Amino acid sequence: MATSQLSRKTGVIVGDDVLKLFKYAQEKEFAIPAINVTSSSTVVASLEAARDKKAPIILQMSQGGAAYFAGKGVANDKQQASIAGAIAGAHYIRSIAPSYDIPVILHTDHCAKKLLPWLDGMMDADEAYFKEHGEPLFSSHMIDLSEEEVDYNIETTAKYLKRAAPMKQFLEMEIGITGGEEDGVNNEDVDNNSLYTQPEDILNIYNTLSAISPYFSIAAGFGNVHGVYKPGNVKLHPELLNKHQAHVKDKTGAKDNKPVFLVFHGGSGSSKAEYKEAISNGVVKVNLDTDLQYAYLTGIRDYVLKKKDYIMSQVGNPEGEDKPNKKFFDPRVWVREGEKTMSARVQEGLVDFNTANQL
Repeated sequence: MATSQLSRKTGVIVGDDVLKLFKYAQEKEFAIPAINVTSSSTVVASLEAARDKKAPIILQMSQGGAAYFAGKGVANDKQQASIAGAIAGAHYIRSIAPSYDIPVILHTDHCAKKLLPWLDGMMDADEAYFKEHGEPLFSSHMIDLSEEEVDYNIETTAKYLKRAAPMKQFLEMEIGITGGEEDGVNNEDVDNNSLYTQPEDILNIYNTLSAISPYFSIAAGFGNVHGVYKPGNVKLHPELLNKHQAHVKDKTGAKDNKPVFLVFHGGSGSSKAEYKEAISNGVVKVNLDTDLQYAYLTGIRDYVLKKKDYIMSQVGNPEGEDKPNKKFFDPRVWVREGEKTMSARVQEGLVDFNTANQL
């Protein structure tokens, strides 16, 4: 079982434990869903799902999600809300995760060039935490310079990996653009050819980054698109990932058939067959966001529609004009309904990715 590989069995894991978990995932052909969390409520829904399915999980915050964690009323012109929210979210997750008896990878999502001050602020917090505790605050971060020139992308990623390496902190990078729109990053109009990464680029990245640290993963484009689209509108080619692995193995002489930790972006709406093939080719992390946003809504939506006559006023409902409605409009009641439906969708992902019952 996965926990047999780990020195820390529950709570946020870092460094070699993340490395061992990813390698174990490749060997057993499962991937860990990465859930975008924006509040304590979405954190709880995700942790409950993983606990109930006996699975590890990745909790991640985007730049916008981190700002939401801080509060929409906080200024963010210098990324201060995103930095503060990410740090607050990280401390909350570190505090509560051990209560669920599962290993958790604490990650941050897409960081484009214009958002690098956000990453800098979080890594400042990582280094301060490392100085006190011997490990970074976050297990890993993502740097996404896929819209930039390839050389700049690789050089800048290498610079950040050098900063992360002494803390044994993972860095995820992206090469090849993920289409669609998510959290203010809009790639809906990119050339389709940009959605497919070439094996030579993967090799170049692997050679550059592996010389610095083994703690990195690559989100390689194979037609990925953020969001959910009509069947047939997105052409995924997960078989390309096998070619990337084979090319790196051939050119580096690696003993492992899957020398690269790969990441699947734009997972919402993909077929189970696409998940399975991607995972068989070395994908260890699959991002889920859009499906979960909708799942969270459905629980609250259905509750409001069902209880409409009980939430139109504080007092007075079909049972009597003097009947109080507090137990119906208490946020703990209707927010919990969103948690339940989100948690059920996370559990579905854990089954689809073969993550369930790996602990």
